[in-house]
Amino acid sequence: MDIEVLRALANPVRLGIVRRLAVEPDTCACDFTDEFSVSQPTISAHLKVLREAGLVRTRREGTTICYSLVPETLAGLANELHQLADLQELQKNQR
Repeated sequence: MDIEVLRALANPVRLGIVRRLAVEPDTCACDFTDEFSVSQPTISAHLKVLREAGLVRTRREGTTICYSLVPETLAGLANELHQLADLQELQKNQR
C-alpha cells in the first residue's frame, strides 16, 4: 500500500476533494474554494498533493485545469484494504 496515498487522504480537505470528484469528475480547482472555505492557493496545494500521490489527474480546457480521480489508484487502495479486512476476519475465525 502506498503510504503517500494514505497520507494524502488523511487530510479532511483533500478527502473532501476526492469525495466531490467521485460524484463530479472534471471539476475546476476554483469550484472547491467555496465548498471548503479555504483560499485558492490552499486548494491548489491540496490538489498538488493528491496529484503527486496519483489520486487525481488533470485535463486542460483552455486556461482552466479540470481535475478527475484516477480510478486505478483508488481500486488498488480498496483492494489492499479489502485484503486486510479479509485477513482480520480469518484471524478472528481461527480463534
